[in-house]
Amino acid sequence: MNSAPTVSSIGKDCMSNEDNRFTARASRYARVGTNVGTVAARYAGQRLLGIEQDRDKAARDLAMALGGLKGPIMKVAQLLSTIPEALPKEYARELAQLQSQAPAMGPAFVRRRMTAELGRDWQSRFKSFELQSAASASLGQVHRAVHPDGRNLACKLQYPDMQSAVEADLNQLKFVFQLHARMEPGVDTKEIFTEIASRLREELDYDLEARHTRLYADIFADEPLIRVPEVITELSTGRLLTMNWLDGEPLLSFKEHSLEDRNQIARAMFRAWWYPFSHHGVIHGDPHLGNYTVFSQDGRPAGINLLDYGCIRSFPPTFVQGVVNLYQGLLAGDRDRVVAAYEEWGFRGLTDELIDGLTVWAKFIYGPLLDDRERTIADQTTPGEYGRREMMHVRKVLKEKGPVTVPREFVFMDRAAIGLGGVFLHLDAKLNWYRLFNETIEDFDLSTVSARQKRAFAAADVPLPV
Repeated sequence: MNSAPTVSSIGKDCMSNEDNRFTARASRYARVGTNVGTVAARYAGQRLLGIEQDRDKAARDLAMALGGLKGPIMKVAQLLSTIPEALPKEYARELAQLQSQAPAMGPAFVRRRMTAELGRDWQSRFKSFELQSAASASLGQVHRAVHPDGRNLACKLQYPDMQSAVEADLNQLKFVFQLHARMEPGVDTKEIFTEIASRLREELDYDLEARHTRLYADIFADEPLIRVPEVITELSTGRLLTMNWLDGEPLLSFKEHSLEDRNQIARAMFRAWWYPFSHHGVIHGDPHLGNYTVFSQDGRPAGINLLDYGCIRSFPPTFVQGVVNLYQGLLAGDRDRVVAAYEEWGFRGLTDELIDGLTVWAKFIYGPLLDDRERTIADQTTPGEYGRREMMHVRKVLKEKGPVTVPREFVFMDRAAIGLGGVFLHLDAKLNWYRLFNETIEDFDLSTVSARQKRAFAAADVPLPV
């Protein structure tokens, strides 16, 4: 007669199952690399033989090959879909549909990960710790806990071996770009790849994220619209980030509220993004809806909790000046100033046709900020059509007159601006964006921004941008 399993054997089985799950993920990365290589080789062979390409089918094949990853590259795909001609539209469409679904760590595995980060006595350092995750993302998951002094905590715990996962994803991204390079692209993606690789690797460093969190806490110390979590240093490591828990409601739960309520949230979002950039040369590069919650006072939305600092991008003050100059050049209809601003951003070798194409995209991005009246972001355009006409026009110009090398700094500026606009679309907010922006930059001065940046970055122990 077989004996009943013991608690110990059940625990070992759970750990074995989870080990197998993550081992399976590692083997899946190897298999995906082979699949993507096969797609690339088939495409190259067809090009060599002069066979007409079915780009829709090639895009579906590529999406299927990448679909097994379910990792950070899904975030990359969504980012690239906002940059005209960074990928063929067929590829961007297919990749954007893939979902990031990293396997959740169960209780046994969480215990092992916490032991690795805080030692065998880790549980004694909390009053309580919930082993089931409260939220998950592509790189890790969040657990609720209680500090011995009674404070509610959020513990962000990184999945194991994520460095290998990110490097595997970046290798697949190289394949995608190499495939795209054979399609007479309108954009040279070398700088885009360098930027994405740098940001993804930074997201693995929770110590850096803790310092970025402190930087934002300092920037918004006296701002009632925005709350930043406090990092609990003694309970944090390079792969575990512990902060106080900020209570709030999902942003989309306010979609049916009054316009006044929705505008209040939109004002806070606008401030959270544009103020750090214009005053300290730093942006929150991932305006994903899950990175914000709304806190209320007296039953009304009062502001936002800014929760995630894994994707922070800092810029030299001269780049900030280029952004302001581009805005002012567009506002005045001053082509020479616009071209000078593109060059300050890092665009090189621009022809008149490429300048015109870039300006169509710039006017779309800046459009609401150039219009001195109350309006929605889309302004009589349906959310599904927002930016589509401009995107198609710019794709055509870049394909016919390119390629153009997109500077690194453009990548997350564009991503954040499009993402922020998407949030305002969801809220259907109606504000005078022109006045909000001009209030933000009214005291802009290059030397002042440089001095502010040096002070704030030094206080948070964040490296200055190169």
